[in-house]
Amino acid sequence: KYTIFSISYYWINSLGQKTSIYSTSENIAIPSGKENKTATISYNHRIMPLENSSSTGTYYCEVKWNDLQKMGNGVFVLARDTGYTEASYGWEILITLTALLATLSIAATALLLWKRK
Repeated sequence: KYTIFSISYYWINSLGQKTSIYSTSENIAIPSGKENKTATISYNHRIMPLENSSSTGTYYCEVKWNDLQKMGNGVFVLARDTGYTEASYGWEILITLTALLATLSIAATALLLWKRK
């Protein structure tokens, strides 16, 4: 009963539109001695590089038997035009710290000279 099924991969964009990516039908033979036992079969599907930022959405896998349908939880993918870039604040922090220390140094020197007179 459960040896014939179909697997579908699809995604739902931010507007709620469903787009099919890949679909296949399977007919699995049950090995001798494995009848009436639970079996797990893994299927991997690689999504080709995303074309543009409109590929953002939740991607799902769904398996259908004659009287049963199971759907995965989905994986949300955020696609950007420029890709991911690590935020770097190293130079900004260094320049800010240097400017702050220079300002404090000038102020302290001015106070010392003013107190001296």
